[in-house]
Amino acid sequence: MDILIDLFTNYTLRTVALGTLIIGSVSGLLGTFAFLRKQSLLGDAISHAALPGVVIAFLLTGNRGPLTLLTGALVAGWLGTLLVLAITGNTRIKEDSALGITLSVFFGAGLMLLDFALRVGSGQKAGLERFLFGQAATLIEQDVITMAVIGAVAVIIVIAFWKEFKLVSFDMDFAESMGYPVQLLSVALTTLLVVAIVIGLQAVGVILMSAMVVAPASAARQWTNRLSVMAGLAALFGGVSGMSGAVISSTRTGLSTGPVIVVCMSVIAVASLLFAPQRGLVWGWLQQQRNKQRLQQETILIDLQLLELQHPEERRGHSAAALEAMNVGLASVRPTLKRLIESGLAREVEADRWVLTQKGSAEASRLLRETSFAQLALTQSNKEEEQAYGL
Repeated sequence: MDILIDLFTNYTLRTVALGTLIIGSVSGLLGTFAFLRKQSLLGDAISHAALPGVVIAFLLTGNRGPLTLLTGALVAGWLGTLLVLAITGNTRIKEDSALGITLSVFFGAGLMLLDFALRVGSGQKAGLERFLFGQAATLIEQDVITMAVIGAVAVIIVIAFWKEFKLVSFDMDFAESMGYPVQLLSVALTTLLVVAIVIGLQAVGVILMSAMVVAPASAARQWTNRLSVMAGLAALFGGVSGMSGAVISSTRTGLSTGPVIVVCMSVIAVASLLFAPQRGLVWGWLQQQRNKQRLQQETILIDLQLLELQHPEERRGHSAAALEAMNVGLASVRPTLKRLIESGLAREVEADRWVLTQKGSAEASRLLRETSFAQLALTQSNKEEEQAYGL
């Protein structure tokens, strides 16, 4: 309760929470398109490439205002993106190698310039080192307003060109055949991604910022197959992670906000990978177990039907041992028979003697017909293949 009160009354906590909420939401939304276009690593390269832009902007202007530093980061991040596109478009170097080259060159240059700025003293006074690992506690109201304005412009552009961005993200060739300016739209999406990364550098830092782009989108993808829902969930996950990280880091001295935000986002991503319906690992395991049980039940149903057809005089039913002999690899015959009783498909007439009910006999007959049709179709397909190859 005290934390909730501080969230509305404490200036520093309120400012940091709002700033990280904006960063997480915008990064999650725009990261959705980067994720779908398989450009997740581009976020890592852009965030590292932005560092020299921040330092150069300060050294040239002597101004440490957020708009000046973010403009420098934006220009450097965009130049890094252009370098990646130039390398992949004009050489045989693949995109992952081009990203590695760009990241290392720009980040190395940024560290060298940052060291120079810190040595002369002016950089340390400007707080440039906070762009490495982020320092959300230094956010002020002016920073948050700048982030909100830039982020709002990016979101409005995404909404205005939603249909075009959606088409380019899923099928660029089809979009080009429809007459859309594919290259221009691709450049616009990349520019928006640069914007999303740049506004978060001060709070999260160049090293961790890529996680804010990739993790919310990858977590949201596990929950839905619709782009609109995925984008909304990614923005929600990013915003919740940002605000949660700010609140949690305020409860303990020495907890950096940026790393805590990334940890919160990682928890959401891992939970989504495990428990999301349809795609989660736990869901997949449960579905696999259900399919396995269903296959076992169908197998026992067919075997009981075959035994009754082959031995009509056995009115006392058939033992589990006979069914186990027919299914050597099936170790759970008795539990399967129990489930068949619960489903009303079989009954135990005597101790360890099993027969099908009328409902079970009808179901087994249906399964036998489907199996016969499938085997017939497979046999016909094999014959046609043999004839095609002259066998």
